[in-house]
Amino acid sequence: MIGSVRGVLLERWSSGEVLIEVAGLGYRVVVGPGTAADLGDLGTEVFLHTHHHRREDAETLYGFLTADDRLVFEALLGAHGVGPALALAILGVHPPASLLRVLADDDLAALCLVPGVGKKTAARLLIELKSRLDIPDIDLSGVSGGAAAGVGSGSPLADVRDALAELGYGADEVAAAVRDLPVDQDTAELLRLALQRLAA
Repeated sequence: MIGSVRGVLLERWSSGEVLIEVAGLGYRVVVGPGTAADLGDLGTEVFLHTHHHRREDAETLYGFLTADDRLVFEALLGAHGVGPALALAILGVHPPASLLRVLADDDLAALCLVPGVGKKTAARLLIELKSRLDIPDIDLSGVSGGAAAGVGSGSPLADVRDALAELGYGADEVAAAVRDLPVDQDTAELLRLALQRLAA
């Protein structure tokens, strides 16, 4: 079982794979778009936490910048109907702290921002993930107090997302605009902050 790789970044492909040379061996590692971009220039030394995924017909390494990303990825794989591609897509939209906030707020609309996830799938994932992602080792420093404690049922973030969608912004723009917004603000203030981000 390969738990991590440290080596030189040799190639980066549009398919979502990178090639990392470790002591003369080249490891092909599947990463999310954000991770691929954050690895830096070709020729630099990189480090990735990895999940070694085995199937009957293939073995694949998935790479993550943080241990929390890998921990959540592995928890997601345990949910019914969630394969590696969907798990990476979820993490691409909602990093670990953000995903925990989504689950604490029962924010169905936030899960629907993940490409390929509709309302029915999001409702099922919300139920499954709330039990699977009760992970004490996750760093909650990126989650405001109310969400970390599981407080709040009607999230103002959902109202902000709805408002931005009505204004004509696409799902990717909405996801970027509301990512990591403070949860201790009212809807009007959150909408103002989101619109500032979109204007920038």
